[in-house]
Amino acid sequence: MDKTTIPGILFGIGMILLGQKLEGGHAGSLLQLTAFMIVVGGTIGAVLVSYPLGEVIGGVKGLKMALQEKPSDIVQLITQLVELATIARRDGVLALEGKLAEVKDPFLKRALGFLVDGVEASVARDTLETEIEIESEEQNVTAKFWGDFGALCPTVGVLGAVLGLIHVMENLDNPAALGPGIAVAFVATVYGVGVANLIALPLSNKIKRKVSIEKERKTLIAEGVLAIQEGLNPRILEEKLKSFGGHHAKHMKSGDKK
Repeated sequence: MDKTTIPGILFGIGMILLGQKLEGGHAGSLLQLTAFMIVVGGTIGAVLVSYPLGEVIGGVKGLKMALQEKPSDIVQLITQLVELATIARRDGVLALEGKLAEVKDPFLKRALGFLVDGVEASVARDTLETEIEIESEEQNVTAKFWGDFGALCPTVGVLGAVLGLIHVMENLDNPAALGPGIAVAFVATVYGVGVANLIALPLSNKIKRKVSIEKERKTLIAEGVLAIQEGLNPRILEEKLKSFGGHHAKHMKSGDKK
């Protein structure tokens, strides 16, 4: 479970409710089923119009990317690639065939398969880069889905506010009906802005970040395997891969096997 997504949402909502209480308000004043139906239901309808059903389902399923935390394995990948480069330099590229069964990462195994099968470097690079880009674009659809959800929410919230005010205007001769109408109007705006800025847009940003990290990870793998194919010295390869690994690898000692 990601350590910041759910706690961040709960903390944000909690601080808003606490601030309201300190100002003399109470949480019950924000519990308006009508406003919730208008804002959330209206926004769902809008995104259904905007996206094909498959992408809507994919967007909902893609939430697990924001909610799950995948520990970084950059240092382990660099170590593994350097070890493979050492074997290839000492025993030849074909010696890596016996190591394929030990490779757990599907992308790394596929890249090494190109190497063992003697696929030309240019073809291997184009294939691996295309796969990386396509997967990244597909995952970014999920991020865009939640970004659009967040962009639509405040507008639908304004619509809810206008509907509430229309109800108020229709009942000017009935003072008892004015309070609920005004409450729906303002609470709908709160729901629209709150859902957008506390949930939907942050989820979109979190997914974008995780997609970017995964893209960098696979780029590191592709560059490492292609460098092995070129016969790059393992020590030089390690330094090269550290530049791709960013802050996860910059403190890695040369020859570190952990």
